[in-house]
Formats: sequence, structure tokens, C-alpha cells
Amino acid sequence: MHQKNTIIFLLVSLSSLLANGQLDYYYYSSCPNLPMIVRYGVWAAMKNDTRIAASLLRLHFHDCFVNGCDGSVLLDDTKTFKGEKKAGPNRNSVRGFDVIDNIKADVERACPSTVSCVDILTLAAREAVFLSGGPNWAVALGRRDGVTANLKAANENLPTPFEPLANITAKFAAVGLDLRDVVALSGAHTIGLAQCFTFKNRLFNFKGTGQPDPNLDSSLASSLKTSCPNVDKSNTNLNSLDMVTTYQFDNAYYKNLVNNGGLLESDQALMGDPQSAAIVNDYSMYPYLFYNDFSASMVKLGNIGVITGQNGQIRRKCSQVNL
Repeated sequence: MHQKNTIIFLLVSLSSLLANGQLDYYYYSSCPNLPMIVRYGVWAAMKNDTRIAASLLRLHFHDCFVNGCDGSVLLDDTKTFKGEKKAGPNRNSVRGFDVIDNIKADVERACPSTVSCVDILTLAAREAVFLSGGPNWAVALGRRDGVTANLKAANENLPTPFEPLANITAKFAAVGLDLRDVVALSGAHTIGLAQCFTFKNRLFNFKGTGQPDPNLDSSLASSLKTSCPNVDKSNTNLNSLDMVTTYQFDNAYYKNLVNNGGLLESDQALMGDPQSAAIVNDYSMYPYLFYNDFSASMVKLGNIGVITGQNGQIRRKCSQVNL
């Protein structure tokens, strides 16, 4: 009898987990090839462009932080609303739209008018991490695409590299994410590149001192000055967020922070707070702890403000709302 009750309890726990706010791990049972179509699309894109994994991960993040995970970041401007692509944090910066469009076209051929663009983006972010050597996690599906975008919210809600940790933590808290999520999701900076303008303030005249940021390793500062000279035309030059393993998803980002090797001021700021610094130290020593927490935080991120049921729509083309 005890064993039977245990089994029933486990089944109830599993069913409540699957419900997950109307999201379901088996939502697209009529489209069984969906995960493989997305994985292949991301894999093919990564063969052409080593940066694209980080770009897809960032695209998902920038979608979910603005009105929830609704695919709004993918929308072009219309006569009735301004899209989010030209918001300050996104302009000449977010990329990967073509990859999502190509995957969507493949999915439409296999399963017409079935899978939302936001679910494709959520799956693509997971594949980007996994195919870069990072963790794999289950993604519950059933998100519906939104029918508008919010340029104002994109300008206001997205964290920037220039903000103090308290501001960034507050922006995370506003969407239901805590300090551990801040530290874990910052680990996405273990892959990808950043433009010089996002950290150049640390190299030459940090806060009016005429000196580099004292929290930036001096030899790293010297090499960065070579790739980011103090002239405007260097602003868009690219540098690795993680100099050690730029395209490998691992815990080197945290090891860098412990050694004052964070590229962005907002990255290194994690070492300036006792609570976040303790988490950074743990992740620098225990990669599987980081993988576990990163996966859990990605699930939380992917559940922010989702549209489900009969609300929203399944866009036929990710850049425009169905008429």
C-alpha cells in the first residue's frame, strides 16, 4: 500500500510539473520532429557563424525581459507599433533573426501553423547552450506568440553593462528572478563577444580617475587597449567575453571573475557583493553546480509572462503578426 501511495504521489507531482502553468513537455505531440528540426537549424547556423550560439541565447533573454516570453523581439515595425529591434540595448547588437526565420520555415513545412515562434526561440536558446558544450534541460512548450511589441519597455527593462549590480538585480526581481538567477544567467557570458563601447569606459578614464578600472586585471587591460584604442572608430570592435574559452560553454567565466578578468563592469561587479561573490566562487570551483543552476534559471526565464491557451497566436512568419 505504501509503495502504491508513493507511485501515485510521484505521478501527481509529475503531472503538476508538466502542467507548469499550462506549458507542457509534450505539447507538440503532433509535431514529433520539432526538437530535431530546431537542433539541426542551430547546428547548421553554428557551422557558418561561431558567434551565433551566444546571439541566440541573448535574443531569448531580450525577448523574455520585455513583456514576457512572447516573441515580441522578433517583430518588425508596423504602422500601429514600433518593434523592439531598434531599442538602445538591441540596435546594431541583437542578431540571429535569420536563424529563427529559417528554423520556422523548416518547422512550417513539417507542421504547418502549429508551433509558435517564441517556442522555437526558447528551444533554439537551449540548443545553442547544449551544442556549445553546456548543459541540456527539458523545455516545456505551449507558449503563444504576442501580437505587439514594446519599444519603451525594451529601452527601460533590459539590464545594461553600465548599471550597478543593485539596478540589475532590481530588473531581474521585477520579472521574478532572484540574485542566484542573476549570477547563474550572467554565466551566459562564457560564450560570445562584446563590442568595445560596452567596456571601454573601464580602460582609460574610469569614473574620471584617468586610470583603468582597478578591478580589471592590469595585463588584461593592456591587451584590451590594443584591440580597443581610445578612438570612436574602435567602438564596434569585438572582444571575447571569456578570453579563455570563447566558444565553449563552461565555468571559465567565473574563474575569470575571481581573477579580476570579467570584461564588462556589470560582470566584475558580481565580485563586489558578498552574496553574489560567494555564488561566483562556488561556480568557479564546481562546474556541475553552475550547470544545474543555469538550467533551473533558464527554465524560470522561459516561463516569464507566457501567453497560453487561446490567447495570442501562432505566427506564420516570425517578424510579423498574422492579419
